[in-house]
Amino acid sequence: MTQMLEMPRVQTCTVTSCGYNHDGCTAFAVTIGSAISAECDTYVQSGDKGGMGKALAQVGACKRSDCVHNTDLECHAPAIVVGESGEKADCLTYEKG
Repeated sequence: MTQMLEMPRVQTCTVTSCGYNHDGCTAFAVTIGSAISAECDTYVQSGDKGGMGKALAQVGACKRSDCVHNTDLECHAPAIVVGESGEKADCLTYEKG
């Protein structure tokens, strides 16, 4: 199991419509993945600003077991990048393994 200090950071998020993104992702942790995409499940389309106030988000869980960075449903990439993909926010670090 990954310890909190080893959790990868959200290095960059360019999804400005997310309520957690103000000068970077300010959620404490994000969850990545769904059955068909590497979508950021923490994304919330909102004008309200949420989060911790500092861009220190980490990857708490990843449901994309087919990603090369995923071991036991936890991300082991050094950091991830989240970006817009249509009307969604996707993990752009995702690589099918």
